[in-house]
Amino acid sequence: MLRELGRTEGAADTLDVLVRDQDTRRLLLLRALLDAAGAAPATRCPPRSLDRLHRDWALLEAAEHADRTAVRATLLHPLVGPWARRCLRGLIGPTTRPGPGLRAGLDHLSALAAAAAIRAGLPFTTRLTAHRGLLALPALGALRTAPATTTTVTATHRDGRLTLRGAAGGPLAAHVQPDGSLCSADPRWLPVLPLPAAPPGLGPVPLDDTDPCRGDTSGPGPYGPRAATPVDDPERKTWARYWTAAAPLLRTGGPHRLTETATLLRCLVPLRPPPGAGPAPTGPGAAQYSGTRREAFGAVLSSLPATPAHLAATLVHELQHTKLSALATLVPLHQNNPEPRHFAPWRPDPRPLDSLLQGTYAHLAIAGHWQRLALAAGSVTHRDLGWAEHARCREQAAAALPALAGSAELTREGRILVNEMIAIYHRMGDFPPPADHLARAQAYVATTRVIWRQRHGPRGP
Repeated sequence: MLRELGRTEGAADTLDVLVRDQDTRRLLLLRALLDAAGAAPATRCPPRSLDRLHRDWALLEAAEHADRTAVRATLLHPLVGPWARRCLRGLIGPTTRPGPGLRAGLDHLSALAAAAAIRAGLPFTTRLTAHRGLLALPALGALRTAPATTTTVTATHRDGRLTLRGAAGGPLAAHVQPDGSLCSADPRWLPVLPLPAAPPGLGPVPLDDTDPCRGDTSGPGPYGPRAATPVDDPERKTWARYWTAAAPLLRTGGPHRLTETATLLRCLVPLRPPPGAGPAPTGPGAAQYSGTRREAFGAVLSSLPATPAHLAATLVHELQHTKLSALATLVPLHQNNPEPRHFAPWRPDPRPLDSLLQGTYAHLAIAGHWQRLALAAGSVTHRDLGWAEHARCREQAAAALPALAGSAELTREGRILVNEMIAIYHRMGDFPPPADHLARAQAYVATTRVIWRQRHGPRGP
């Protein structure tokens, strides 16, 4: 499995091992959250909140008896992970009196239980709480309520019809659709768009722009993704069109790319475009942000890509991070040295060994993907795009591989992985890019190295 993953591949059986481990950890996390609430002092989890948690848990158990698969899909929704971790930290952290964020977080379990029961087709009536003008049902959508207020909403579900009472404007009715989505004609309801199933085996995947836990509260950093953002109807249609068109491009990039997308991807989270890119960036020169969150296994966060080809490449790129992070939770790949000291030509700042390994791994996968697209391209434009992207990514990986190969911090398993990465790098040399594309890529990496050394000194390779 390590050798297979080291080649940036992964058959269904191999990926299933990673998925099962991540799913087990999620269920343990949810159980740990309930146990921590029971053990917490009343200043953290008052008796009223604890009673509500137990009622919500009972609804989850009843829903699981009705339809275990539907409930597990809700509990394993990627954005449930950041919420559960945040609540657990609030319950067991050093602060004596946690802020209102913990109370709002614990209230969210009611929405999670309701969403699971809706997907399981279980009739129920329960009370939910909207905070800051929003009541979100994970992976289904959200109700807009009065802004900057806390609103109690009574939710009733019968025969595929959800009725929400208590918000300004009167009751709201929403209906479960055949694809599992929850739709309403009421403008207060913000649905999660299920991206259409794209053969073979891709989708439907939710484009989740409503979940309050989709943003990274630690901040984007100077080079990372910006905050998640809601999208309007034209942009949703663009996402759906790009998603459908990306499937054949992933297939061209190799059958393993379709397999890993179908196995690992559980939702897409739209991000705001980078500064200066405009509200809806399109065209080959459009800038883009993308990323993953380790606590949100299965989520890919991205601003709208320039083209379907760039969406396919984004999925390849980010799912390598998903894959490698899941592998690293099963087996240590290196000693945990957080010192940022390595040159990475895709970043202007020094990187620790783990980040260098992650970035090199992803760039090797993208290089192989673009190479296959270039070799199969039917037009000069597509062929040039493929070769240009392939050459750049492969040369960037080439600049980072020596530091990985020479690192004494790799474990035995990490060494196996890196050796396979080196082998796949050399194997791509059997089909070299045109000389002009190679020269430009080499010049780009060389310039990046010079600038990096001027800023940070002669560290790294």
